[in-house]
Amino acid sequence: MLTYVVGGAVRDGLLGLPVQDRDHVVVGATPEEMVARGFKPVGQDFPVFLHPQTREEYALARTERKSGRGYKGFTVYASPGVTLEEDLHRRDLTINAMALDETGNLIDPYGGRDDLETKILRHVSEAFAEDPVRILRVARFAARFTDFSIAPETMLLMRQMVDAGEVDALVPERVWQELSRGLMERQPSRMFLALKECGALAKLLPELDTLFGIPQPLEHHPEGDTGVHVMLVVDWSARQGFSLPVRFAALTHDLGKGTTPSALWPKHIGHEAKSVELVRALSARIRVPADCRDLAVAVARDHGNVHRAMELRPGTIVELFERVDAFRRPERFEEFLQACECDFHGRPGYEERPFPATDYLKQALHAAQDIDAGAVAKSVDPSRIKEAVFQARVSSLKGWLKEAE
Repeated sequence: MLTYVVGGAVRDGLLGLPVQDRDHVVVGATPEEMVARGFKPVGQDFPVFLHPQTREEYALARTERKSGRGYKGFTVYASPGVTLEEDLHRRDLTINAMALDETGNLIDPYGGRDDLETKILRHVSEAFAEDPVRILRVARFAARFTDFSIAPETMLLMRQMVDAGEVDALVPERVWQELSRGLMERQPSRMFLALKECGALAKLLPELDTLFGIPQPLEHHPEGDTGVHVMLVVDWSARQGFSLPVRFAALTHDLGKGTTPSALWPKHIGHEAKSVELVRALSARIRVPADCRDLAVAVARDHGNVHRAMELRPGTIVELFERVDAFRRPERFEEFLQACECDFHGRPGYEERPFPATDYLKQALHAAQDIDAGAVAKSVDPSRIKEAVFQARVSSLKGWLKEAE
């Protein structure tokens, strides 16, 4: 029985990056022998065990054979006779197909170290084409390792997989899992651009794919192209270290521009309401969690009002606060403003410009909250409580505005 550290731990160690998790491959053992040594079995589709002390994962060396469509269409074969090289051969990228033995020697049968040095994301073998999730993983690695490029032969294989319909077999939950992880990488735009290049974006997120090539008014959008704008916005959100809901809202805030008739370009009047419909449909299709979906809907609907905040009447501002649930969920309102801020800064020349709407609306919310809603409710007929509280907030906001003049 021989054990090896494999995969991301080896890759990140060679890159000088912090190693988060250590996965192991075990060669020459049976499941019964692992259990006898105190390992706890946890794998459902193939033999994986947790170390009794470290709780790190140890998987028996295995091979796979394609037996159906999609990422679950495999027959797994694990036995003491499977070699380390055979196990590594089934992995996605050469940089993930390296191992360290128990004395720290590097085992690199497929050139992963060379590809690390030349910063190339390259598939290990033609078996890559059997698992469509690998398209998403390669795109995600492009977003993480921002100075790496995808090997031309790997991109060609990804394109062939898309053309063969492999992406159509992906289940929604797995699509969201990979996309959400990619959104949290250093430069998310590289994931979406890689998916676009191989044709997967049009299959998985057609609402986003459509935005590329659609013009916007140059006086407000020097970048012109709507798809380019969205990529700048989502990358700005990543540079600020914003949360996943904020990044998803940044990605989807302008989907409605993809439905504007070309005769009306470059203007996109009313795109906000169309964006709301598309965000809801996309979220339902790929099972986006409620916190991400709800923030994205709010941002799609009202980001234009945030940009015009200083022009809005007090009553309109209070209505905005009510729509985005700012009075009950101020922390969510903070995320809402962050996503709108990303939209503002995601344009060439706007990266360092001040965005006064954020502070203005925060102060306006504080002023609108500065009433005793309970006392107002007691002073009016129960049927008028909602309207009375609304008017009290508007009045408080007017007072704040007058003092600020």
